[in-house]
Amino acid sequence: MDLWSILVGIILGIVEGLTEFAPVSSTGHMIIVDDLWLNTKEIFSPGVANTFKIVVQLGSILAVIVVFWDRLWSLIGVGKAGAEKGPSLRLPMVIVGLIPAAVLGFMFEDFIDKHLFSIETVLIGLIAGSVLMIAADIIHKKRKNVTQTVDQLTYRQALIVGLFQCIALWPGFSRSGSTISGGVILGISHRASADFTFIMAVPIMLGASAVSLVKNWSYMTPEVIPFFVAGFISAFLFALISIRFFLTLISRIQLVPFAIYRLVLAFVLIVLVYM
Repeated sequence: MDLWSILVGIILGIVEGLTEFAPVSSTGHMIIVDDLWLNTKEIFSPGVANTFKIVVQLGSILAVIVVFWDRLWSLIGVGKAGAEKGPSLRLPMVIVGLIPAAVLGFMFEDFIDKHLFSIETVLIGLIAGSVLMIAADIIHKKRKNVTQTVDQLTYRQALIVGLFQCIALWPGFSRSGSTISGGVILGISHRASADFTFIMAVPIMLGASAVSLVKNWSYMTPEVIPFFVAGFISAFLFALISIRFFLTLISRIQLVPFAIYRLVLAFVLIVLVYM
């Protein structure tokens, strides 16, 4: 393992940490940066490269756990948030939101790894996801009654947001982009949708990373461990910064500016790859 390989892990971890919670697709950005400039498939192997892009999300998930520590404990009625009176988000509602993506992700994990980790599929996801986000903001503006906080969510809303999360199994769509758009379409505020998205991220991304590690454990040789560790640490540190920034930003600018960024990125990719 040379210093360049560790630096590549750090760079991809930074990309993951900065983009995981913005609705721009962290996996899509890692695929773009890797395929165009870093080429981890050549440094290691396609299996190692694809496994890294899933497992590195553990760094971002650790950042979510740190930021949402009290809220996560409140899901089972523990801690200050769990002792508050009135309706509040509980674990069964989060599970309802997780079920659709968890089932489909488990069924199609091999297919996704083998066939959807490419710039071409990311391009489709970027453009289609942008259309969804713009439509969500347009529909949201026509809503008169809006669910303002995550504690006001219903089981129906949680399930439908969970169905929207399934779209993000296609790289480039963005898990946060899909779920926040789904929440906004249902009449949930942008901040409440983002909070619910981040809370659901912990078990769904832990599960995805665990499944990927178990299925691809043969790739975890001593020579690639520093590469994975470097990505994990940098993803954690930069995700800590991006989570707090994004939660403030999403309430102010909503989804359309992110959709415009995605469309510009898609255009740049088309120029770089096909022209």
